Amino acid sequence: MASQGWEILLLSVASEADMDLSEELLELLQENARYSTDDLARMTDADPETVEAEIERLESEGIIRGYQAVVDFEETERERVRAIVELNVTLDRETSYGDIAERIVQFPEVQELRLVSGDYDFDMEVEGDSMREVSHFISDKIAPIPEITQTVTHYHMDTYKTRGIVLGDHDEDDRLSVSP
Repeated sequence: MASQGWEILLLSVASEADMDLSEELLELLQENARYSTDDLARMTDADPETVEAEIERLESEGIIRGYQAVVDFEETERERVRAIVELNVTLDRETSYGDIAERIVQFPEVQELRLVSGDYDFDMEVEGDSMREVSHFISDKIAPIPEITQTVTHYHMDTYKTRGIVLGDHDEDDRLSVSP
């Protein structure tokens, strides 16, 4: 009988250790998804096989959904236009926020979509090759969705920090000097 108690205690301790490793790995991978398994093992004091197995588990359970590079488009030749769009909706008995979101996320122009609290319902981030393309997408594809009652579009002018990473060289003061 006493050995069962120890087994449960050991399982509990092992689960907490796995949870701690999971949390550490998630933080480290968000910081830099290019860390090698050996780097992650060194930083978490775990062996590489355990780290690799834990990452595979996190991926298979859908906790880690993908890995992406953070690109500073200001430093490239490619011109991209990004906009944040506030969406207000009206729900009926048959339609939920999830139903509306399911329709909107199907569009490749939609980079992010969040249900938010406050003055509007959804916060949507859209990307296109020009302001005209983004405007047409919103007016032709998003605004006609029956439950959407209002859209307000804010175009990105400059990005200084994204996903915790500071972009570009924004130290330059491009104001004209004025002397008395």
